[in-house]
Amino acid sequence: MLHRRTVLAGCALAVTALATVATPAMAEPNNSPASSAVKPPPAMMEAMQRDLGLTPAQVDARLANEAKAMSTDAKVRAAIGDAYAGSWVSGTTSESFIVATSDASKAGAVLAAGAQPKIVSRNLAALDSAEAALDRAAANAPASTPVWYVDVRSNSVVVLSSNTAEAEAFVAASGADKSAVRVEQSNEQPQTFYNLQGGDAYYINSSARCSIGFSVRRGSTPGFVSAGHCGRAGNTTTGYNRVAQGTFQGSSFPGNDYSWVSVNSNWTPTNIVSYGNARVSGSSVAAVGSSICRAGSTTGWHCGTVQQLNASVRYSQGTVSGLTRTNVCAEPGDSGGSFISGSQAQGMTSGGSGNCSSGGTTYFQPVNEALSVYGLTLVTS
Repeated sequence: MLHRRTVLAGCALAVTALATVATPAMAEPNNSPASSAVKPPPAMMEAMQRDLGLTPAQVDARLANEAKAMSTDAKVRAAIGDAYAGSWVSGTTSESFIVATSDASKAGAVLAAGAQPKIVSRNLAALDSAEAALDRAAANAPASTPVWYVDVRSNSVVVLSSNTAEAEAFVAASGADKSAVRVEQSNEQPQTFYNLQGGDAYYINSSARCSIGFSVRRGSTPGFVSAGHCGRAGNTTTGYNRVAQGTFQGSSFPGNDYSWVSVNSNWTPTNIVSYGNARVSGSSVAAVGSSICRAGSTTGWHCGTVQQLNASVRYSQGTVSGLTRTNVCAEPGDSGGSFISGSQAQGMTSGGSGNCSSGGTTYFQPVNEALSVYGLTLVTS
């Protein structure tokens, strides 16, 4: 296995220039509950300690608190309905779980569910509506304005731009509720990470390389999900060892950034994410502020936190919406790779800015959308 990783990492630069093809999506959560009892593999624990500045005990506490937050969030959503305005964790060990609500009378229900209430002016539906208006106008977004997302902590939609005047004009023309939108100065210029891994590397049409996100099944057919920009339906794949592997059955990019590949009998799906042997037990969505780790064939394991959900990114190939924004670094060749929080699958690397030497911002396509769109089941054993 170690020999294989060394060889694959050396291939990344050779196919970086091919990162012009792409595809992705979102789905219903897997029914497996988040479990604080699942201990991450040593490599993932070490990456969390290194990248988040935590002790081993703090990693354990943080993962337990975040697993609890995942289940609490579902209860709160059901209890307060349309008044729900998002949630997030905070603190070194994610000891605080905050739920925003646009109805002060719902604060008691939030407390009863075990979370801290925060009263805000807009519910999540209003924020999503403003973000959707920007999505519809994405084709008219200036080159200076590549990213916008719902920021539940500030109860607003944030637009990142290197030219705030151009961004404000874009917002005004989009028809979005301007009172719900904040423009922030930023030099972010996300690019797709064409060659990627969420586990092992694979090759598309015997040339470009990407990474496996998570093993899945569609009925009795085994396969895996990855980034949409990695290939189109009908493209063939070979594995890390260049043995015939499978065929892209579906792909979506831009708009989304997910795909799924069916594999032949030479390949057996598992619930393991390589570069640390993390095991997936479900796909409950991690709250904003939660720790999250990424596995990629170029840079291995790196960790950070969930910054925002429902981000829209305008790549050169087009706009992708519904992405999750993180402060985890990534580089070309990491595309399609696995994002995981504890034992819960989160999504597949889409693109970002920066690198793992100076740091960066990376966006991932939530895995649940791809599972839902293609009727797939996540492999959890």
